Amino acid sequence: MVSRTVKNHTHYKKRLEELGFKNVTVTARENDGLDFLIRDLQPDLLMMAARFYDGETPYLMGELKKRFPKIPMAALSIERYTEELAMYFIFNGVKSYVTASDGIEQFYEGLEEIRKGRKYVSPSVQERIDMRDGDPKPASTITKRRREVMRVKCIGYTDEQAAEALHISPRTVTTHKTEILRSLNARSVGQLIIKALKLNLFTLDELSFCPRDFIVNPLPVKTEKKRRK
Repeated sequence: MVSRTVKNHTHYKKRLEELGFKNVTVTARENDGLDFLIRDLQPDLLMMAARFYDGETPYLMGELKKRFPKIPMAALSIERYTEELAMYFIFNGVKSYVTASDGIEQFYEGLEEIRKGRKYVSPSVQERIDMRDGDPKPASTITKRRREVMRVKCIGYTDEQAAEALHISPRTVTTHKTEILRSLNARSVGQLIIKALKLNLFTLDELSFCPRDFIVNPLPVKTEKKRRK
């Protein structure tokens, strides 16, 4: 079980074991530390709090699923988590999603299905999934090249400036940008900056400069200076 509420780890462990989960380990580790722990424990099931990485958790769990394809994974939400975003846990390969927003009885029913090794998707999220004509592609990994595109876009480069700096075509920049926004469920470059920092993809210093020909818009209005008499 992966959760940031460290003070409640003992409670989570006790409660999950009371519900029938065996040999429960609760951790707040992230990124490489979490990977090492998973490789060390080789768990039969990985559960993660949906708010662990906030809006980026569906992407991060999708990446974990690529690295550990044989481990069933479930996302748990005790706090409010939008159904529109929660869908992407399932689209990105997470087996189950359970939320307290459906009611406490439904929440424990979902946990019981997960404990038995069955797939469980919150009814409210399943309703959203059923409204779609088809499932979208799983999130794509943010590769080294896409990180380069992401960085220059986050610091204010236009697609043309990014293409020149990275020695690729503007069309390729647009393709990478579209895929990055889709994979991280971001709607704008502004959101992308927040996600990049929260995912520790860049430091603030790495996002603190602008292209050489950067111009502030709108341009200042020119005023005629009064001559001194």
